[in-house]
Amino acid sequence: MSPPPYQRPPAPRSPGRGLFRRVFGLALLVALGWGAWLIAEIHKTATEDQARAADAIVVFGAAEYSGRPSPVLHARLDHAVSLYNKQIAPVIITLGGGGDKDSGRSEGGVARDYLLANGVPYDKIIAETRSFDTEQQVARLAVIARANGLQRLVVVSDGTHLFRIRYLCEEQGLDVYTSPRPLYGNISDQDLSRRYFHEMVSYTSLRMHLHASWLRLWLAGKAN
Repeated sequence: MSPPPYQRPPAPRSPGRGLFRRVFGLALLVALGWGAWLIAEIHKTATEDQARAADAIVVFGAAEYSGRPSPVLHARLDHAVSLYNKQIAPVIITLGGGGDKDSGRSEGGVARDYLLANGVPYDKIIAETRSFDTEQQVARLAVIARANGLQRLVVVSDGTHLFRIRYLCEEQGLDVYTSPRPLYGNISDQDLSRRYFHEMVSYTSLRMHLHASWLRLWLAGKAN
């Protein structure tokens, strides 16, 4: 009777490979949980209007085109005027600077002119015209609020933008109520997904203190 064929014993498993898989699996679960929580919080803030009696209404900047508000900024301003006419607050603060291609115009300045044209008195508008992104707008807002004794603020922007705004305002010690501007027309699933993704990356980078210039450039745009 011939002996059984030789079989090579299985190679021992590398303990490092098993550890890597466990760590990777845990990191994946954490990332999925974080993402699910963040989507839920962004959605909740985007669909809840907290507008109530306050000291000021704050309009976060968006693009302006040759002195005219972009459709996004137009919608934010119309919402602010509506809140002002409902006597939610006696003052409106507009935020946003301008770039080299804006011929000296700024988002905050164009917003002020629009408010004036829609019946808001000049002395009831505070225009901030130096900031270039959401973080700078909140920092400038904090200075304005403290200088003018404004404690409670209703902040107006796109719904998906407001969760990050609220976090930044709370970091500055501001007491804010979020009020999303109404949506006009049909927003495609692709566009809505892009907005959520932008806010998820922006908020996560804030919490992780990632302020690298490449990240700012990648996330730059009038969605801010």
